Order: sequence, then structure tokens, then C-alpha cells
Amino acid sequence: MTPVAFPDIMARLAAWHFPPGLDGVVGIAGGGVVPATLVAQRLGLDLKIIAVNYRDEHNEPRFPEPILVSAVPDLDGWRRVLLVDDVYVSGKSWHAARSFLPAEVDVLPFVFKGQAEFALIRDIDGCVEWPWRVYPR
Repeated sequence: MTPVAFPDIMARLAAWHFPPGLDGVVGIAGGGVVPATLVAQRLGLDLKIIAVNYRDEHNEPRFPEPILVSAVPDLDGWRRVLLVDDVYVSGKSWHAARSFLPAEVDVLPFVFKGQAEFALIRDIDGCVEWPWRVYPR
């Protein structure tokens, strides 16, 4: 695992060109809460959280498909949002969370790590260590 320093993450966020016209940020709990909080703060937007569960503490799938484990947030008339997660591996968690949000809302993806066009970090291969998590040694 490659450690990623908090100042590096913040510099990447400061340089990222987010799409215009966003009404808010929705974070996918658990891993996407801190990334979504940082994005919402960077953009000066409100934040809501949705929780889906798919992987266990060893990053192995525990269900055939992600399941909803929270209420669906009321988007209060938001028309365009960023749906934020920490990583995009298979995309299952992101797509599951999207499926629970209203179909009429324009939901744009954003993740901190993954081999995807909307990922903040694409230049580090393999897993990363986030500065806000505690990793067993």
C-alpha cells in the first residue's frame, strides 16, 4: 500500500476542475464520507450521506451486490450533484448508491482513487493508505 499525504490530496483537490452548476455533494459511507466532506468544503456546497455496504474489513465482497444500509437522503430539490466515494474498484458501490437516488437528479461521479476518468488519483498503482484511516500493522 502506498501512503498518500493529506497535503497532496488537498493540492490535487485545489487543482481539480469540477463541473459547474452543482447543487450539492452526496458521500457514500463508509469510505466516501471524508472525501465527500473535503469536496463539499472545497466547493462550498452542502453535504448529504448515503450508506451502502458491499465489502468487509478485508476488502472482500460480503454480499452478491451492495445493499442500502441507511435512509436515502432528501436532496431538497437538488438537480445536479456529485456522488463521491473513496475508491472505485468494480464500480458496484457507486452504481448501487446512484440507483437509490432520484432518477431525475443529474448525478455526476467523483472518487479519490481508481482507474477512471473521474478519479482524483490515477497515477498510483495498487491500494493507497488514506491519512484519515488507521491501518493494522
